[in-house]
Amino acid sequence: MDTIREAIRNVPDFPKPGILFKDITPLLKDPVLGRKIIAEFMERLKSIPVDAIIGVESRGFLFGYMLAVGMNVPFIPIRKSGKLPWKTIGTDYALEYGTARIEMHEDAVEAGMNVVIHDDLLATGGTAAAAAKLVEMKNAKVSAFAFVVELDFLQGRKPLKQYSENIVSLVNY
Repeated sequence: MDTIREAIRNVPDFPKPGILFKDITPLLKDPVLGRKIIAEFMERLKSIPVDAIIGVESRGFLFGYMLAVGMNVPFIPIRKSGKLPWKTIGTDYALEYGTARIEMHEDAVEAGMNVVIHDDLLATGGTAAAAAKLVEMKNAKVSAFAFVVELDFLQGRKPLKQYSENIVSLVNY
């Protein structure tokens, strides 16, 4: 996956001084690489039961929807509070300074479903863990997490392992 690593742009001091932001937008300019990314996710998830792909707002929508189409399963968006038009369930989670809330449509996940939660980047794991909590609220199972990038030094896998041991990352830093 060196091609992915080479395409990711490093943006120093964004969104604040001292942060080296991993920008995936250059990946979106290359449809051949996009197809390779989806093929790699599909290969790594082939032995895992998948009834739906959940994408976390907003960058989780980009490859998450393509992955769902490639696997011929539904795509379910999880969004920030107040962004979905139908009846929702939600959960709060901790941020560095304060809290945030994510929601999904109450009828998006059915009991017993096996879902993969996808986002572009795994940092501390807080958002993905909150998404997993929503899945469990519907008596469904997180069969895996899938990320394009993982920042190992932030140990984001730790809070996710209570939901699934299957954590797929294509590029690790």
